[in-house]
Amino acid sequence: MIRNWLEQPVHAGLIVILILLIVASLSVRIMQMRKPAADYRELALRIRTWWVIIALLGSALLLPPIAGIVLFAVISYLAFKEYITLIPTRRADHRVLFLAYLAIPLQYYWVAIGWYGVFIVFIPVYVFLLLPLRMVLIGEMEGFIRAAGTLHWGLMVTVFSLSHAAYLLALPVTGNPGAGGQGLLLYLLILTELNDVAQYIWGKSLGRHKVLPKVSPKKTVEGLVGGIATTILAAVILAPMLTPLRPWEAAGMGFVLGLGGFFGDVTISAVKRDLRIKDSGTILPGHGGILDRVDSLTFTAPLFFHLLYYMHY
Repeated sequence: MIRNWLEQPVHAGLIVILILLIVASLSVRIMQMRKPAADYRELALRIRTWWVIIALLGSALLLPPIAGIVLFAVISYLAFKEYITLIPTRRADHRVLFLAYLAIPLQYYWVAIGWYGVFIVFIPVYVFLLLPLRMVLIGEMEGFIRAAGTLHWGLMVTVFSLSHAAYLLALPVTGNPGAGGQGLLLYLLILTELNDVAQYIWGKSLGRHKVLPKVSPKKTVEGLVGGIATTILAAVILAPMLTPLRPWEAAGMGFVLGLGGFFGDVTISAVKRDLRIKDSGTILPGHGGILDRVDSLTFTAPLFFHLLYYMHY
C-alpha cells in the first residue's frame, strides 16, 4: 500500500519537498550550534513558516479538490484585505468594499463548479462595471478615478489572478490523467517558488548588473538569467511526472514562468515602493505579508493556466 501511495506523482513530489524542508531545518540547527553568536533567527523563522505553508498546501493537494479551492479563496481574501489596508481609501469607498469582498466567494464558486465562461469574465467585466456604478450612485466624485482603479486592480491581482491556480484543480482529469489537477498545481507552485529562490541565489553569487534599480535594487541581470535557466531545466524534468506537457512545451513554459515570476515580484515591489513600505504585512513570520509571498504567483498562475488550457484543453 505504501509503495502504491509513493508511486502517485503528487505524493512523491510532496515527499521530496518534505525531505528538503527537513534538510533545511537541520542545516539551520547545525549552523546555530557551530556559530552560536551568529543571528539565524530570521532564517529559522522563514523555514518554520514554510513548514506551515507546505502543511496547508500539502493537505489541500491530498484532500478532494474543493479543499484546495477553499484554501485559495482564503488566501485571496487575506491578500485583498492586506492590500486594502495598505492603499489610501475614501470614506465613501467603505460602502463599495462590501461588493468587492462579495466578489471573492462568487469568483471561487465559479471555479468550484467549473464554469469557465463566467469565471473568465466575472471580475474583468461585471465587477469592473459594478464597482464604479456603485460609486456613482453614492455621489462622491472627488478621487473617483483613483478609487475605481485601485479597487479593481487589487481584485484583479489578489483574486482573479490567484483563482487561476485554484481552477487547475477543476480542470478535467482526462487532460492530465497521470497526476490530475493536483499535479498541475504542484508543478506551478514548485516552479514559481524555485524561480524566486534561484534568482536570489544566482543574483547573490554572480549578480553585477542591475535590472530595475529604481524598483528592486537587488535584482540583477545575472540573477534573472540564472533563475530562468534553472526554471526551464526544472520544468522539463518535472513535466513528465506532473503534467501533459511535451519537452519543448515544458521548456517554453519554464521560460514564461521564470520571466513572469520576475515581473510579478517587481510589480508588487513597485506597489510597496509607491506606498513607502518594506513588507505588505506581518502575518507570515520571516516572510512579511501574504502579498510578499504570492507576488510572483499573481503573474505565473494566469500565464500557466491559459497556456496549458490552450495547448491541452
